[in-house]
Amino acid sequence: MNDKVIETKGLTKRFGSFTAVDHISFEVVRGEIFGFLGANGAGKTTAMRMLCGLSRPTEGGGTVAGFDIVRQSEQIKRNIGYMSQRFSLYEDLKVWENIRLFGGIYGMGSRQIAEKTDRVLRRLGFAEERNTLVSALPLGWKQKLAFSVAIFHEPRIVFLDEPTGGVDPATRRQFWELIYDASERGITVFVTTHYMDEAEYCNRVSIMVDGAIRALDTPANLKRTFDAPNMDEVFHRLAREAKRGE
Repeated sequence: MNDKVIETKGLTKRFGSFTAVDHISFEVVRGEIFGFLGANGAGKTTAMRMLCGLSRPTEGGGTVAGFDIVRQSEQIKRNIGYMSQRFSLYEDLKVWENIRLFGGIYGMGSRQIAEKTDRVLRRLGFAEERNTLVSALPLGWKQKLAFSVAIFHEPRIVFLDEPTGGVDPATRRQFWELIYDASERGITVFVTTHYMDEAEYCNRVSIMVDGAIRALDTPANLKRTFDAPNMDEVFHRLAREAKRGE
């Protein structure tokens, strides 16, 4: 069995004469928590869009969840989870209605959705909020619910685009407990974040500068390589190398 959930070779995206993503090659394996970092304008959002099947590469290619980035983008969309900081659930629907809606979108049957909804709500401690409108939930609860919905169909990989933006430190720690739980169940977690303490929680971290991957290793090895006390120092040292503006 191939444990590689993401594999890219020379993945490139150009917009006219501007190269947003410049020949990046990397692999991510099953159950790994992979941090994908870069300052604004570094190219990480463009790269993530290609990995999610939302943008076609100009050059190079790769696979995500076993599907080809260029030829099988629709299959990729059906076999991944996705969550962004821009909250993706429907505020005017109840908690259980959101879960049912997204379960249906992911192609799950009604009985399966109903049974799994109960388990998810119990695990989150949301059983009493089943009939609450999402708009009435605190932000941290919304984020935890959105993550649980993103992996409701047990995808091979979930993409998290700055998922903890705007939430307090205690809620961020609780959110990461959900990430660890998903990872232990074999779901690969591909996460972007501006919080460098969260980079320390990842198995490996890549850092993009000017469209290219400038560093890729475990947090401990990166700190050793750059003789830095923390990931914040590693990130800022590399970000200062950027030559193109935001």
